[in-house]
Amino acid sequence: MVRLAHMRAMNGLAHFFSRLALLTLVGMLSFILWDRYLPPAPPATLEPITGQIDRILIEKSDRRMTLFQGAVPVRIYQISLGFAPDGDKVMEGDGRTPEGMFRIDRRNDQSAFHLSLGINYPRPMDRARASTDGVDPGRDIFIHGQPNRRQDPEPITLDWTNGCVALSNAEIEELWSVTPIGTPVEIRP
Repeated sequence: MVRLAHMRAMNGLAHFFSRLALLTLVGMLSFILWDRYLPPAPPATLEPITGQIDRILIEKSDRRMTLFQGAVPVRIYQISLGFAPDGDKVMEGDGRTPEGMFRIDRRNDQSAFHLSLGINYPRPMDRARASTDGVDPGRDIFIHGQPNRRQDPEPITLDWTNGCVALSNAEIEELWSVTPIGTPVEIRP
């Protein structure tokens, strides 16, 4: 009888530990899967830019736009450029983004893209060069958001414009809100 009680206790103990091992295994597997397939954390929320910006620097080779207030950079965006971004814009349809010193000269909230800020290209020197070369220098160079007809909320990350500078829609909304007409824009190679 004592032996039977002892066997029952051992069976109960074995049953308890087998369940404990199973629960531990399920818990570890759940943790691994949770950690592996958990959606990424949302990006850190940036402090809003207060006041207007004083200038915009675009570095084509780094696909980077930096906004300044005085000498202080207040925001950096990753950008997309024209479909053939190397070199200065020479003529209509070349897919290049112009290089040099410009100014924001117009705002368009009814464009084919989500908001757009125009730059004063072509300048007189661009027109003169194009005239000498016998070509049309192009026009309508903007900093803008994504195409309005685009259904995907993620921005296009390749160089896809006809020479403009493209941002995400959230970024162009922020830029739009802090950029007055006349803001200097420097576009470097």
